Amino acid sequence: MKLLSAKLEPAALSIVIQAEVDFEQFELFAEPLAAALDCDIRERQWGADRHQWLLYFEGSSLWLHYEFYGDICWISTDSANELDVLAFLLTLLAPHIQTA
Repeated sequence: MKLLSAKLEPAALSIVIQAEVDFEQFELFAEPLAAALDCDIRERQWGADRHQWLLYFEGSSLWLHYEFYGDICWISTDSANELDVLAFLLTLLAPHIQTA
């Protein structure tokens, strides 16, 4: 898992992640990411150009998304009440961001 940056986007209820992701081997990125966040993987969905995994963290359901054509990855929630959960998860990602 190679993370380049991660940023909380409160208006979108998400964490936007810039990372090196191989679409064909998404699990090699997503499984270590879920482990780093102490999240359980509940569901895995994918299509022609998108992965969407349901994650579970201490009572919160979150979605991990990756779109191939936009090369964009993000973790989102459906509830503004869980914005603090995203903020906490961002702190767990910080040690994994490679700046060099």
